[in-house]
Amino acid sequence: MALGILFLLLLALVLINVPIAVALGAMAIVAMASSHGVEALPNVGLVMYTGATQFPLIAIPLFILAGAIMNASGISQRLIALASALFGFVRGGLSMVTISASLFFAEISGSAVADVAALGSVLIPAMKKRGYSNAFAAAVTSSSATLAVIIPPSIPMILYGVMSDSSIVELFVAGILPGVLGGLLMMFVAWVWARRNNLPVEEAFQLGRVKRTFLDAGWALLLPVIILGGIFTGWVTATEGAGLAVLAALVIGGLVYRELDLRALGRAILDGGTQTAVVMLLVATSALLGDFLTEGRVPQQIAATITSMTDSRLVVLGLLNVFFLLVGLFLHSAAAIILVVPIVMPLVQAVGIDPVHFGLVVTLNLGIGQQTPPVASVLVTACSVAKADIWEVTKTNVWFILVLLFVLLLVTYVPSFSLFLVEWFYR
Repeated sequence: MALGILFLLLLALVLINVPIAVALGAMAIVAMASSHGVEALPNVGLVMYTGATQFPLIAIPLFILAGAIMNASGISQRLIALASALFGFVRGGLSMVTISASLFFAEISGSAVADVAALGSVLIPAMKKRGYSNAFAAAVTSSSATLAVIIPPSIPMILYGVMSDSSIVELFVAGILPGVLGGLLMMFVAWVWARRNNLPVEEAFQLGRVKRTFLDAGWALLLPVIILGGIFTGWVTATEGAGLAVLAALVIGGLVYRELDLRALGRAILDGGTQTAVVMLLVATSALLGDFLTEGRVPQQIAATITSMTDSRLVVLGLLNVFFLLVGLFLHSAAAIILVVPIVMPLVQAVGIDPVHFGLVVTLNLGIGQQTPPVASVLVTACSVAKADIWEVTKTNVWFILVLLFVLLLVTYVPSFSLFLVEWFYR
């Protein structure tokens, strides 16, 4: 009963636009004071500090900073030029460029919002000039950016790994095949849409242009090789790989391309710091709530209740899919992972679901939540860049959301699809 009241308090605060981190902190403090008395409140600062200073979490600000530096130093534009040379000859080629550029960008930044901000400001106006509808330009940019939460390195996966005590490297590897499949299916949907709406072909395929743009973007293409190669081979941890990403972005953007001056670097640091502050405040305040729930054995009670009704992994996965899809309507992915994952992990363990498999299921669900109003953080960002109505964009975006749902169902009920590479390399 008391827990229900606390969650109603959280929902009420969120609905009146109190920042989710502040709402979580207020809810946790009320819970601690009501259960342990006001003498427990001096522990608030200690619990928040401990929760926000776990070593794997250092990867989050570093990957965010790497993405900001990449955007400020001309690396993004070179990737877009290469994608245009490769796919511009296809009908609706600019949408293909958007999707493929998102795949490239996702391998460095790990952030869907950063993906939209970096690529959308260039590609959405270009698509509109070529006759693409405002709604389609925003929809394809928004949905393809969600691949950033599936393809390594992924900030939501880092958060999930910390919250569930799972291997972040294995989570990264598990996301490769679903991410690539999602990108290919989105390209197919974009091609069908382009055929039906007679969207233009950008230019004839020119091998010389492909070679030229490939050479120009060659250093940029080294970034994911350096980052992911180091992580997957075990030479560096995910956190060390994030530091390596920042160093590589600085060297390539500043010394090789010579487009990263001190002013641009300052803006990148400021942007990265702002995004990091939002995520880390969420982590810190959620640690308070997690401490309260753990002491009250709430996750274990929920697990016991559900397993008393069914011990079927398929049924439990179905229930959790519905639950996380609903959660994704109202919470940002970071907040949802931090708030909900510690609660459901005892249930996941009780029915024998692989935590890495479940991590990908959670990430995909919350990625879909980035596209479904009312919160829809990535969709809102794309609509802001495109100056488009969110509901008009959503009508078009349904086709891309269906792709994400198909990948989610495939990952959920065919675990070997996502775990194949994990089993091959690490188990």
